Amino acid sequence: MAKKKAHIPPNVTPLAIGIDIGGTGTKYGIVDRDGNVLFSAEMSTKKHKTVNTFIDELHQVVSEVIDKAGGVGRIKGIGVGAPNGNYYTGTIEYAPNLPWEGVIPLAKLLSDKFQLPVTLTNDANAAAIGEMMYGAAKGMKDFIMITLGTGVGSGIVANGHLIYGHDGFAGELGHTIVIPDGRIHAGTGKKGSLESYASATGVRLTAIEFLEKSKKPSLLKKVPAEMLDSKAVYDAAIEGDELAKEIFNYTGRILGIALANAVMTTSPEAIILFGGLTKSGDFILKPTRDSMEDNLIQVFQNKVRILISHLKEAHAAILGASALVWERE
Repeated sequence: MAKKKAHIPPNVTPLAIGIDIGGTGTKYGIVDRDGNVLFSAEMSTKKHKTVNTFIDELHQVVSEVIDKAGGVGRIKGIGVGAPNGNYYTGTIEYAPNLPWEGVIPLAKLLSDKFQLPVTLTNDANAAAIGEMMYGAAKGMKDFIMITLGTGVGSGIVANGHLIYGHDGFAGELGHTIVIPDGRIHAGTGKKGSLESYASATGVRLTAIEFLEKSKKPSLLKKVPAEMLDSKAVYDAAIEGDELAKEIFNYTGRILGIALANAVMTTSPEAIILFGGLTKSGDFILKPTRDSMEDNLIQVFQNKVRILISHLKEAHAAILGASALVWERE
């Protein structure tokens, strides 16, 4: 985390910059303290083979929206969400889906370029802070944020504080093992992780496995292999397809086991789900809730709500990153 301080006159309403760095694109925007996104846009990440050219373009495009928002004198700081982002050091460390290898001192690079304070954490942690500041977790001191997208990310808030652990990488529920010696994870090489089953990628792999084994008629058998994804499974389930429902039930059972383990670790008030897979509604939520309750011991049962994020998907990543700025106060 870069330590510079922004000097904003007392009569000026401060604003924050939120930046979300993804493997394909980087979203950025300017946000006020109430969570209103005043300006937002996106640029390519993957075209930049070096982090220096990425920083140069990011500075150029973000400076344009800073000018539209009234100039740098209104900016309190920059918050960044990034894969494998370390809150303590301000570095991105060995992120497998970014074009730059090794340890990248991103917060320092950005702070030096913009001459503003920069706070960085991983994308799921940023989502949790955004949810606590602007969304479904407003007012909560104990909750777990789970992002169900291409992967499974998580941020754990306990006693009002995000848990970072001693090295800044705590809260990786997506890489906890739910099925010993289970499905291999392409990115880590580990077997049986939650991300291998409960992500959009995991649902696709489950669909392929179920289609290979099942002799039941299914609408999914007509879907070309390259089009077989969680949305295709959802579309089939809506049509009453039994195999599609079985895929969601299987996914929900595994996710529920992982959530039960998490509940018994931190005793949250709620678990908040975010991401494309949540659009499958009760097809995924009901088996998840049922499995979680079935796997909880009695003292934890019927206490933890499973909620869907209140943040708009288009702006959630920017809001989460920008919330890092206000959290530092």
